[in-house]
Amino acid sequence: MFAIIGIVVVFGCVVAGYLMEHGNLRVLMQPAELIIIGGAAIGTVLIANPLHILKSIAVGIGGVFAGSKFGKQRYIETLKMMFDLLNKARKEGLMALESDVEEPDKSPIFSTQPIFLKSHHIRDFVCDSLRMAITGVDAFELDQMLDLDMEVHHHDASQPTAALSSMADSLPGLGIVAAVLGVVITMGALGGPPEEIGHKVAAALVGTFLGILLCYGLVGPIAASMTKIAEDEHAFLYVLRVLMVSFLKGTAPIMAVEVARRAVPAMYGPHSKKSKSPAATERRKRNQRPRWPSEEVTHRRQWTRLVPSSSSRKRAVTAAITAAPGRWLTPTLLPP
Repeated sequence: MFAIIGIVVVFGCVVAGYLMEHGNLRVLMQPAELIIIGGAAIGTVLIANPLHILKSIAVGIGGVFAGSKFGKQRYIETLKMMFDLLNKARKEGLMALESDVEEPDKSPIFSTQPIFLKSHHIRDFVCDSLRMAITGVDAFELDQMLDLDMEVHHHDASQPTAALSSMADSLPGLGIVAAVLGVVITMGALGGPPEEIGHKVAAALVGTFLGILLCYGLVGPIAASMTKIAEDEHAFLYVLRVLMVSFLKGTAPIMAVEVARRAVPAMYGPHSKKSKSPAATERRKRNQRPRWPSEEVTHRRQWTRLVPSSSSRKRAVTAAITAAPGRWLTPTLLPP
């Protein structure tokens, strides 16, 4: 949604400013220039990239307009699902997860999260990791394998964005090519009517304008948005990695989820908050009450008045003993 709004703002502001200067929109309508610039840019992408990267570019552009799939709710639901899975492993052993990781589509735990099952790479990342743990791979070796897996995935995810960025960088140059062609055509039409010559000159200038506008106003921002979406997925995989490795090191499932929660990016993090329920408020007040008898509270106040805050430890102990003869009450023995 925001990508569509941004594109409308870019082209709307450019056209509005052009009209404010009493420009003629018909001058900007140059189909030949668009064919030269757009066709040459697409051709360069076809030359430089294999088929699987071209498919990834198409999927990535669709993802830009659909928005990121890794929001706060996605993190919360996934952490809940992983807690149920790891809790089952704690109670019944890792072998109890064999049916879940071998056939995730039939797993009663994974079935609660259809989005998880549709995300093939994330699903395979979790299932393959737990399968390795079931076979006896320890946490340190599994962590190394997960690091390698994430590195390969990051490299694959960066290739479509790099290809689209290269295309964006070529657009200004292709606009200049279109302008040069317009100048050549203009020189060939010098013997023609002045109106035709003016039209050719305008077409040449529009070619340069379109090349720069498409680079910095459309294709470049789309490539940058694809990069951010790839980084969101990488961060999501990192949270799952931290969760599984922490559990395999012997951490309880609830603590493993807590460790993973701290790895969630700040903008999406389901951060814990103090409960505002009456029971929780009363419990906090009870924990803040002094836990020593009233006479010791009185003696503590007397000792505080006698001992300045800047006194050394030796002087504090001496003052405490002097204030309460027969009672060996020192700052180290006072209740916290």
